[in-house]
Amino acid sequence: MAKWQQKRSFWTWGFVSDEPSDADRKRAALTVAARTGTAVDPPPVPKLEDIEVRPPRLSVPEALRDWVTTDHEERLLHTHGGHPLELQAALRGQFDNPPDAVAHPQNEDQLEATLAWADKHAHAVIPYGGATSVVWGVNVPEDAETAVTVDLDHLSQVLELDEVSRAARIQAGMLGPDLEDALRPKGLTLRHFPQSFPWSTVGGWVATRSGGHYATNHTHIDDFVESIRMLTPTGWWESRRLPGSGAGPSPDRMVIGSEGTLGIISECWLRVQKRPTFRATAPVVFPTWQAGAEGTRQIVQAKLWPANLRLLDPVEARQSAGLDGEQTLLIVGFESAEVSQRANVAAAVAIARDAGGSVEDEAIRIDDGQGQATGREGAVGAWRNAFIGVNAGLTNGLGLLADTFETSITWDRFDEFDGYVRERVGEVLARVLKGSATLSCRFTHVYPDGPAPYYSFSGVGKLGGELEQWQEIKHAATEAVVAAGGSVTHHHAVGRLHRPGYDKQRPELFADAYRAAKAAVDPHGIMNRGVLFD
Repeated sequence: MAKWQQKRSFWTWGFVSDEPSDADRKRAALTVAARTGTAVDPPPVPKLEDIEVRPPRLSVPEALRDWVTTDHEERLLHTHGGHPLELQAALRGQFDNPPDAVAHPQNEDQLEATLAWADKHAHAVIPYGGATSVVWGVNVPEDAETAVTVDLDHLSQVLELDEVSRAARIQAGMLGPDLEDALRPKGLTLRHFPQSFPWSTVGGWVATRSGGHYATNHTHIDDFVESIRMLTPTGWWESRRLPGSGAGPSPDRMVIGSEGTLGIISECWLRVQKRPTFRATAPVVFPTWQAGAEGTRQIVQAKLWPANLRLLDPVEARQSAGLDGEQTLLIVGFESAEVSQRANVAAAVAIARDAGGSVEDEAIRIDDGQGQATGREGAVGAWRNAFIGVNAGLTNGLGLLADTFETSITWDRFDEFDGYVRERVGEVLARVLKGSATLSCRFTHVYPDGPAPYYSFSGVGKLGGELEQWQEIKHAATEAVVAAGGSVTHHHAVGRLHRPGYDKQRPELFADAYRAAKAAVDPHGIMNRGVLFD
């Protein structure tokens, strides 16, 4: 089995090759100092061998030592996920609760042996993909006496490709770019691009119910799953591969979004498609946030299914696309492997203009299969570069406090919902971060019945007090979103971070039913405890 060719970074998203240089971090520190008025040197990156952690609390049987290790560095590399506070703790050398052992099974036989050993000895088990979880979903449970992290990086192949039905059988540990590289020679693509795409895995997408960059139509991993194969402590769970079924509750839906609480996903069949060659984009400017939301609603309800329908509020439009700070920007994008998108973009632009939006004809970009760039110039290109250029390590440890929270709400409630969330979170930001705080919003996804608002906040935090400040802001955001009727999360998963809001959102009887299902497949409760349910 193939193994990932790059080593993970322990203090920023991605791999060691993605880490910003010392020079990059120093330049970022100067930018931050200009904003905060206080010069802060980037903290030095500690050496893994110098970080002290508790010794392993278990011993690995001889029969498993080819793929299960208590190596110091391996344990450190599997302690944290990708939340900003976790990355900050890593940069400070804080690894208070590492796993006791890390397993890298190279095949399903080794996966079975690992889970059987853990179940026999009641070791907590944490399935581990690309470590991009921002909801504390891959951390060792605080109450675990012993814990084993199971990393699927060796299970990273496309095992089978059905070009007639357009589906692929893919192992769970395969990274997004590797999957696209495997499909590209056949002219195929999955077209599922979460922002963590370069560093996240197929199994992680399914387990956390991820959302891709498509704004409409097929965007959630739910839309791509044909069947799933998962190992539970009591045996294999594998659904029949079908294009659709009306035979009772779906076994796949039970697994999608289960976040490692039922078992370890080994592989799945996912629907693929031809690679797009026809594209069209248009930047539409609206005078207000409310007008932009209304224009977006009208376009999505016309069911043209644009690949991109990203609405940026005035703050985001100014920061990412260079607008004046009063206007709202709607980025419209279409793509297809079969037909020209001229008619679709023309229809969307006409709807937007009727709703009060403006776009110059020359700003509309159309590619009828000649390979012309359609999203790399002007406001669209500026936003694109800002969006994909995120590097969590640049400002780590410099005193900035920044995070996001995302949700969904129906159109009829959006205006009231947005006003309430901005007011409640804005009050806390003003108190905690004083005058340095900003709060912005964009639509990451839109549906005929409502948008998925994605809020971002940032400001100057107190060095050493970031955790307490962040907790106060995050608590207010969760309370506001849930109280106003939105989802506690739209595509970032629940993990341990969103448990308080999730407990309020889901019916209690559903919690009882899920606990009963978990008891059937995980009677000793070893699988990712504390995520979703107790």
